[in-house]
Amino acid sequence: MERERETGAGDDAFAYRGNRLGMPETGPGSVPGVGRRLLALALDWALSLALAYGLLGADPQREQWAPVLVFALMTAVLLCLFGTTLGKRITGIGLAATGERGFPWPLAVVIRTALLCLVIPAVVYDRDQRGLHDRAAGTVSRRL
Repeated sequence: MERERETGAGDDAFAYRGNRLGMPETGPGSVPGVGRRLLALALDWALSLALAYGLLGADPQREQWAPVLVFALMTAVLLCLFGTTLGKRITGIGLAATGERGFPWPLAVVIRTALLCLVIPAVVYDRDQRGLHDRAAGTVSRRL
């Protein structure tokens, strides 16, 4: 026990991202890296731009918030229904609840999506690479 205190080992020790959440170090169910998550975000954002400006005919000069609204709606709906978005699915990422919050799943996803659209909560993250948006909603990204 004395040795654990000296080395910092124990229940809260950082061994790898996701170990405090009971997730495996590698493979399915593990926490994906930042690069994979950024690629998923870029794919989802590109799809939102295409939907807002291409299919819906939004004028980029007047409706600057159209892609953000499409992104938020698309993200919230797809995460509620399938636990993943198109970009996340292509990169092999899903969303899981950690049980930290008592929010019902759709409310947690809406909270997470709103905070993600604010950008800053998503770039401030902890040792497990969970952004503030994930922590507030009680969720974590995981590999499929």
